[in-house]
Amino acid sequence: MSDITALVSKLSGLGFNDAPVEHAPVENVEQWAEALSTVSGLPAEYTLTKTLIFKPKQPKSEAMAPVVVIAKHDSATNSKAIGNELKLKELRFANDDVLTDMFQTAKGSVSPFALANVSKENIANVRVIIDKALLSDSTGNIAFHPLTSSHTVFVSAATLQSFIKSVDGLTHVTEMDFTADAETAPVVKAEKKPATAAAATASADEVAGVSKGGIDVSKDVDFPRWYQQVLTRSDMLEYYDVSGCYIVRPLAYFVWQQIQEFFDAGIRSLGVKNCYFPMFVSSKVLEREKDHIEGFAPEVAWVTRAGSTELAEPIAIRPTSETVMYPYFAKWIRSHRDLPLKLNQWCSVVRWEFKNPQPFLRTREFLWQEGHCAYMTEKEAMVEVYDVLTLYRRIYEELLAVPVIEGVKSEKEKFAGSVATTTVEGFIAATGRGIQGATSHYLGQNFSKMFNIVVQDPEDSGADRPKLHVHQTSWGLSTRTIGVMVMTHGDDQGLVMPPRVAETQVIIIPCGLTAKHTEEDRRVVSDACLNVEARLRAVGVRAESDLRELYTPGQKFNHWEVRGVPLRVEIGPKDLEKNSVLTARRDTFAKAPMALDGLESSIQLMLMTIQNDMLTNARKTFDERVKIVLEWSEFVPILNSKCLALIPWCERSVCEDQIKTRSSRDSLGDEPEDEKAPSMGAKSLCLPSKQPTNPPIVHGETKCIQCGENAKRYALFGRSY
Repeated sequence: MSDITALVSKLSGLGFNDAPVEHAPVENVEQWAEALSTVSGLPAEYTLTKTLIFKPKQPKSEAMAPVVVIAKHDSATNSKAIGNELKLKELRFANDDVLTDMFQTAKGSVSPFALANVSKENIANVRVIIDKALLSDSTGNIAFHPLTSSHTVFVSAATLQSFIKSVDGLTHVTEMDFTADAETAPVVKAEKKPATAAAATASADEVAGVSKGGIDVSKDVDFPRWYQQVLTRSDMLEYYDVSGCYIVRPLAYFVWQQIQEFFDAGIRSLGVKNCYFPMFVSSKVLEREKDHIEGFAPEVAWVTRAGSTELAEPIAIRPTSETVMYPYFAKWIRSHRDLPLKLNQWCSVVRWEFKNPQPFLRTREFLWQEGHCAYMTEKEAMVEVYDVLTLYRRIYEELLAVPVIEGVKSEKEKFAGSVATTTVEGFIAATGRGIQGATSHYLGQNFSKMFNIVVQDPEDSGADRPKLHVHQTSWGLSTRTIGVMVMTHGDDQGLVMPPRVAETQVIIIPCGLTAKHTEEDRRVVSDACLNVEARLRAVGVRAESDLRELYTPGQKFNHWEVRGVPLRVEIGPKDLEKNSVLTARRDTFAKAPMALDGLESSIQLMLMTIQNDMLTNARKTFDERVKIVLEWSEFVPILNSKCLALIPWCERSVCEDQIKTRSSRDSLGDEPEDEKAPSMGAKSLCLPSKQPTNPPIVHGETKCIQCGENAKRYALFGRSY
């Protein structure tokens, strides 16, 4: 039952005869209370509610048995107590897929009426808990959403019970007294706001549907779920029906476009030209360089059929393009005069990840750029490797306000088939894990020997001049950049966007208008908003005005905070009297008045300040979490404190394996490691270009902290994504 009219018709047979009340769409109790406070003609007294859907921990072989809790908005619905009552383990809030697929509803719109949408084969597994305080409600007006968060109906306890009984196949219904853990809240009076922010967050267990910003969990409490919700509820990303694939929505794609524009200009200045190669690779070509493709083999996706016809030879979808492009390098490069050849392509690649996919970080298809160049000498190639690495660092630091460490990968971690891999490494403070930002590789002559990319020696004038294999580079950056940015800056209210990559840099919202103000007053304020927007757009600031009706200023604030808009400008009648506006920063929530005179330059300066402050604060956190470790006994405790470790290291691959195994064992003890979770073992992230000097590595004296062999350099180790 997804139609309000059909629901009202059903309820009319159960004693309900009033029309639903229409208001602005809401996402949580606080917004609901504020929306109802603007509606006239409501009952004198009514009770707000919450409907929560939990999912218990169950064996995979069992059918899912969700728990639907119907309670007063401020009842302390402790999930552990509910689980004990129903003899179910580890109740967690159901994810958005459960709400959509089973209950045909969405966050903010959940109500008891969604039970009518559950299929007959699933309804028998649903458990319903009803708050006894609702059943003894004295107002006779219990508020619920009739399938959509933009409407409210007020029903009696008797009507609620009748509806629950009318759901065909629902047999597990339990009444529960939540007042043992919290006092019953007072009845709401219609002339006052029905709820407050404090009441909406009454219990730590009542995260779903009541937290500010529409985010159900704290970044520090449940980081994976926080990350998922921030991406989807900010409209950055949408889940797709093929596992591991995602829809990149305009808000996120704009960030990628800004990265493209910056990087494209950078590589063009280096003489690199854009091109495009097909996504399909024959098995013969793909397997030509077995050492290179070995690392990708489990992730290669193959096309084996065209319609109903089996292909004579399977065709791979590129996981990377070395084997796609280099046969043609051999064809195009005939002389040293054809060098250097510098190509880049913007495309998607497919790597059929079998681990737990994570949006932007570990996906089966992702967008990236990949550069492939050929040079006469190693020196020329290495100059380009580091020029590109500098561009990657600048993307993270100057555009995304994310600090990174430049360095070189270990032999074990370098790109398969390369001589050396340079990298920029980021850090996610909330989890204490490192994350690879981008890599630039010197391939040496490995691929040119495999694909016979040769030129005659220009220094030899003899008749039989020897042939020389060219020196090659490759380098790549992907939409992982977006995930790193979100993880670094986001907070419990949602995204926090750096101004340089924010699709909307400034949102302008009319405020301070009440029922006492005339239509002319409202027009004056709206015109002022549009005027400020036009002034800002004229100087290149990406500004918008939110003049939507039915939405309160608080709801608009919430909407744009979730989306991370860097700066909010509030304009009301009193501001105009003072010839000023009120600004609010998203990164710090700091508010300050700003004169309308010279507003353009003041806003531009504030956006620059926000960008710089975000990088400064992130760098401070990163620097504080990188610790020099000189004894193995300190290594795992440092990792457990969500830090990275700089250690004197021998650079041997066997030692690196031992570090990973030993640190995992010391962390987990006898507990088995979750294969789908990020590893608890530490690995080398890079050998930093800037080496610590206090204390310095003394060759022949300083020892590796793991094996006791002579240390060569400091290496950055940590848990990673």
